[in-house]
Amino acid sequence: MIANNPVAIAVLQCPNCSKEYDIQQVQSYATCCNQPLVTRFDDLNITKADILTNDDSMWRYRAFLPLFEDDNVVSLGEGWTKILSLTKLAQKHNINSLLLKDESTNPTGSFKARGISMAVSKAKELGINHCVIPTAGNAGGALAAYCAKADIGATVLMPAHTAETLKEECRLFGAELILVDGLIDACGKLARQLSTEKGYFDMSTLKEPYRLEGKKTIGLEIAEQLDWELPDVIIYPTGGGTGLIGMWKAFRELQAVGWLTGKLPRMVIVQTENCAPMMHHFHHRNIEDFKPRASLALGLAVPYPFATDLMLQVIEESKGTVRTVSEQDLLEGIKLVASEEGYLLSPEGSATYMAFRKLLNEQWIGEEENVMLFNTGSWYKYR
Repeated sequence: MIANNPVAIAVLQCPNCSKEYDIQQVQSYATCCNQPLVTRFDDLNITKADILTNDDSMWRYRAFLPLFEDDNVVSLGEGWTKILSLTKLAQKHNINSLLLKDESTNPTGSFKARGISMAVSKAKELGINHCVIPTAGNAGGALAAYCAKADIGATVLMPAHTAETLKEECRLFGAELILVDGLIDACGKLARQLSTEKGYFDMSTLKEPYRLEGKKTIGLEIAEQLDWELPDVIIYPTGGGTGLIGMWKAFRELQAVGWLTGKLPRMVIVQTENCAPMMHHFHHRNIEDFKPRASLALGLAVPYPFATDLMLQVIEESKGTVRTVSEQDLLEGIKLVASEEGYLLSPEGSATYMAFRKLLNEQWIGEEENVMLFNTGSWYKYR
């Protein structure tokens, strides 16, 4: 049984000019400044007693989530994933602690379940009857599953080169699957077209406000699981950026209610050399020179992320950085972690380990620090 939400929900807000948008109405993004909309909470009158500790899903944080009616929750048991201690690798690299937040055990096998659970729940509450999503793979499967649960129509737009497992799960969940030549940006163009022509609601990354709210539960969870003391460094595989921005939003909200009083982590964006738009932006390179290519890490092949400004803000505020890894690094990292620790990482998860090694060698990370890596999806889905 999910408790009523005690949070005073104010508005959706443009992060650039602070223009407010009515949270009671269907909204997409801040058209004023072409930015994502962010939920702003007023009067966060929450105590730790409001955490639903008998609920082993992300909905234990119902008090932090902008849903008005409990009957609209669409859940498959997502969230409350384990934090694993990579003790052998920590010893090998002579670092204080090396942790792994393993999101592969979520429904549909990836962290996408969190954002989609919240977004589909809100779509149900707002009376939306058909959603469309451009996806590199995992988000499409998640949307198909949660829309099936909610009796909402789903159309998934996916690059034709995506792994067959990711295509088949969409079909099995009953979604309309359309394969597109190119990367996710080509899928995004078709999503906008279908939204205009057929009235489908566009669930593109950060083109609607609520996937961000679901993803922020990662940050809430990390804080609770680590007894309200965060790691020194969090290394995150970043495509569209929802998880990165969501975690940082969670940490700020936890500061606002007084549950976090120590320093916040330095946040690290990891991308593949084949598709590294944030490296270009971080180093103020000419984005016109950027030539994106496909990657083994499907979720990192996001050439033109909509939330570039918010991602850079997280890196700046946290005193973080951006790193890239090669395609060969992705394969090497999977083998190294599997052979040392017995965990099979997705290519995106492997990217975080290989970036950690680079940062340690550069002495950007110190041996006395606590570091968290991320495995965002299941290796088994990439066959």
